[in-house]
Amino acid sequence: MIRLEIIGGGRMGEALLGGLLAAQWAAPAELAVVERLPERRQQLTELFPGVAVLAEPTAADGAVVAVKPNDVAETCRVLAGVGVQRVLSIAAGVTTAALTEALGDGIAVVRAMPNTPALVRTGASAIAPGASATTADLDWAASILAEVGVVVRVDEHDLDIVTGLSGSGPAYVFLMVENLILAGVAGGLSQEMAELLATQTLLGAATLLHTSEDDAAALREAVTSPGGTTAAGLRVLTEAGVPAAIVDAVLAAAERSRELGRA
Repeated sequence: MIRLEIIGGGRMGEALLGGLLAAQWAAPAELAVVERLPERRQQLTELFPGVAVLAEPTAADGAVVAVKPNDVAETCRVLAGVGVQRVLSIAAGVTTAALTEALGDGIAVVRAMPNTPALVRTGASAIAPGASATTADLDWAASILAEVGVVVRVDEHDLDIVTGLSGSGPAYVFLMVENLILAGVAGGLSQEMAELLATQTLLGAATLLHTSEDDAAALREAVTSPGGTTAAGLRVLTEAGVPAAIVDAVLAAAERSRELGRA
């Protein structure tokens, strides 16, 4: 019997499968991944020996729905037909009510919002229960996502702001790094040197923040000497409205998540 099948063999599905195998959450023979594209199925077969790589869902104890939002309803109907009893959905904007409507009563639903750093097992995920999900169902969902990062539990209405903050957040960070690199090149550095310095600065700052007892504001203040170079740069960012724009970006992404949920 398949313990867990992942519906969708894209980057996130691959990341989850790799994390579960690396952590020995299940043996390869207890896992399956469902992917419609033949060439991608071949790639997954080569990447994950012993894992069942299928074209259609099969009977399993539980399933992760990692397909595009427009494909979720049909996927859920198929899963109900093969007897899956637990579903964890990582499809953006698809509510637990919509999932339950497609699956039918009696199937536990947990909705999640992960982010792309799950690809390197440093993701941030939030999970919320559907109406029939128990604590055991939430524990099950958390045990899957914990293999690719940290997991928090929230009420479903909070998943929209989670989407705006951590779901979309990596894109905001990448945009910042893109422009740090552009600035380095504009100032005379080579592309390679600017990329190295910008990337390591991001990695170092994130590690420092993660390991320090100080919060982000305190760490920012510690590196900002009055009248110094950092103060000059921060003044430009503040005058350009960057801090407020970051807040607006998160809230705009959250509102878009709500719109998708109402669609």
